[in-house]
Amino acid sequence: MMNIKPSAAIRKNYNEISELCKRSGEPVYLTKNGEGDLVVMDIEAFARRESMLRLRENLIVAEEGRLSGKKGYSVDEVSKMMKDAVKEVLDGQRK
Repeated sequence: MMNIKPSAAIRKNYNEISELCKRSGEPVYLTKNGEGDLVVMDIEAFARRESMLRLRENLIVAEEGRLSGKKGYSVDEVSKMMKDAVKEVLDGQRK
């Protein structure tokens, strides 16, 4: 459900708008003179949305590479790379 509020609501009811953003995890759309003006959202929801967009961008780049014939990695190769990366991090923490 879209949360739409007049822009005056942010001035008068900041805490209410903030709580609505946090509780719903959705943005609140603010209007000015009946027209869309701003979008306000909880910082955690914003961070999740930004992470999701970065992941989608990376997946698109990988898929474009695959379609153009770029060499990929097998599941076994990726598994080994991940194990090596984890080992490298753990070894660094033990020093």
